[in-house]
Amino acid sequence: MYHDSLIRIKNAQAVKKDKVKIPYSELDFNILETLKKSGFIGSVLKKGRSFKKVIDVELLYDGNKKPVISGLKFYSRPSKKIYFGYQKLKPVRQGFGLGIISTPKGVMSSIKARKEKVGGEYLFEIW
Repeated sequence: MYHDSLIRIKNAQAVKKDKVKIPYSELDFNILETLKKSGFIGSVLKKGRSFKKVIDVELLYDGNKKPVISGLKFYSRPSKKIYFGYQKLKPVRQGFGLGIISTPKGVMSSIKARKEKVGGEYLFEIW
């Protein structure tokens, strides 16, 4: 589940790791690709075969060795799904953050979902 993946990334950045390995799932891989496009993490590589697949994630830091990801807030949980229409998608942290939404067209940022006029399950916000 993507909750575990994001917490692994946040914990690895707290101890200044360069890379982190995450068990593979299609949803996790799509979310991490979206975060890579937005500049929150570096490269995302799928490694291994069948049951031993992992995602190798490169972590990014700014000039002072501070993590690029400073916080995140989960909205949807397995027990309670939160859905937003595209009209309700607002900027996160005055435009400095990013909302991730799972739509019928795939996982995308809230900015892209608003441009394409598509809503869906609001997963989390990251800044």
